Amino acid sequence: MAISKIPSAGFQDNVKFRNLLINGDHSIFQRGNTATGVTDQVYSAPDRWKTQVFSTAVFTISKSTDVPSGQGFASSCKWDCTTANASPSATTFMTHEQRIEGQNIQYLEYGTSSAKSLTASFWVKSNKTGAYTVGLFSADGSRHIESSYTISTANTWEKKIITFAGDTAGTINNDNGEALRLWFNLGSGSNWSSGTHATTWSSYAQGDVLVDNQVNLADSTDNEWYITGVQLEAGTTASDFEFLPVDVNLQRCQRYFQAFTSEDRMYALQYASSFRAVNRSFICTMRTAPTLSFTQVGGATTNNNISANSFFRYVNLAYNSGTANYLHSLTCDSEL
Repeated sequence: MAISKIPSAGFQDNVKFRNLLINGDHSIFQRGNTATGVTDQVYSAPDRWKTQVFSTAVFTISKSTDVPSGQGFASSCKWDCTTANASPSATTFMTHEQRIEGQNIQYLEYGTSSAKSLTASFWVKSNKTGAYTVGLFSADGSRHIESSYTISTANTWEKKIITFAGDTAGTINNDNGEALRLWFNLGSGSNWSSGTHATTWSSYAQGDVLVDNQVNLADSTDNEWYITGVQLEAGTTASDFEFLPVDVNLQRCQRYFQAFTSEDRMYALQYASSFRAVNRSFICTMRTAPTLSFTQVGGATTNNNISANSFFRYVNLAYNSGTANYLHSLTCDSEL
């Protein structure tokens, strides 16, 4: 009797986790589907994607169902300019970026003659046509390489594929810190374009980041920019986007951020006349001891101590009320 083969080569590819990025399809939004008034360096809406807006411009970052047709995507990330900055100062910059742990990418062999090329592929759409900058920043070696892509047709999804050479002189530390960053530049001031666009790996120089005639997404409140299907993989060709089951995708995000609400029943136990304690286990092991924040229900907090490590967390609250209390929300952040 013949032995049946695995029915789908695509399935075989999917289990390899070839995409260096997490949540490239922008489907996981633990912090909420919309972040308004974004003007800072924050993890605002889509998990694992950091927003940097150092500008007088203001953006809303949200989950959108506007996606490229027939590609299998259910959501995208939308940048919407709500306060314009048509004349950015020299120090202005705006990026959509993801940072990658060094221990996950040792196989790239940076710093050797075998350093592997990386290919980025993504779907993008905007009313604002023209040249945009996308690049890699090596945090361990403070080096970078940049490229450009062009949105040719307004309000139309376009797929872009860009290959970056391997960095034979670079460094990737084997640890849980940031080693590599993929960033999409959406507009920056003259400090980022005063030099020569770094199309080969070189020591980081701020003036060498932007491509000539970089679009400024903040020059009108009519401007919007959408992105989904972002994949970064070893090699010189782009494969089809690696779709993961939602539970796998979510747990990969939860290594960096976990959120609990009152529905998780975080009741406090009394261990002294006016003290309450809440102890919870992580959903999964986090990258490092997270920063914790919480809100509580009932009682007035006179002081509190919250602490955690990579395997468990303790939240200790001191109340001056004898009533039963519980946590209304708890967030645990160990983002890069």
